Amino acid sequence: MNPLLLGPVYTGGVQLGAYALERLERLERERVLRGCSTNVDNLAAGRWETLLSSAFVVEEPMPLPYALLLLAVLGYAEYAYGAWWTAGVFLLGHAGATLLVYGALRVRRTGPVTRRAVDVGTSYGFNAVLGALTSALPRGGVRGLARAGLLAVAVSPVLRRERTFTDAGHLAALGIGIGISLAVDYLSRPKHPKIA
Repeated sequence: MNPLLLGPVYTGGVQLGAYALERLERLERERVLRGCSTNVDNLAAGRWETLLSSAFVVEEPMPLPYALLLLAVLGYAEYAYGAWWTAGVFLLGHAGATLLVYGALRVRRTGPVTRRAVDVGTSYGFNAVLGALTSALPRGGVRGLARAGLLAVAVSPVLRRERTFTDAGHLAALGIGIGISLAVDYLSRPKHPKIA
């Protein structure tokens, strides 16, 4: 894909898809959303393709501020590291966080409402790319503060009484992204020759 094309194509495609879904009758729209969802019932039935399809569908059009932020984060990641890296981090964060949430929900033996919940969207991938982008910040305290700040923001909803499983998914995705950024830091650290 050409430089700085991934973000606009993905964000625009998801947004256009959301507008198209709005035009469907309610039952058909729900059928499409449930078919793309990474809920417990779909994954337990072996519908693993939802790990990909769920990243391309949202329940309703994204609010403009969020769509612009998604576009900015994906665009900067593509500028800094390339389209393949950005897509890989996005999909790894999306699928990884989804599987962690799925595992936790299976262990907790959640009720039928949660098992069949519609679970689609861009937010897990967005959080992963945002976390991974901390490696593009200046080395030292700035990176550490950015990582700590992002984690604090993501932990806050998980600590609330009315938390949802997606709150945990956002935290997991951000953690995956920060883990990737730490790996980037490690791999790009200056190599010092050994002194004999």
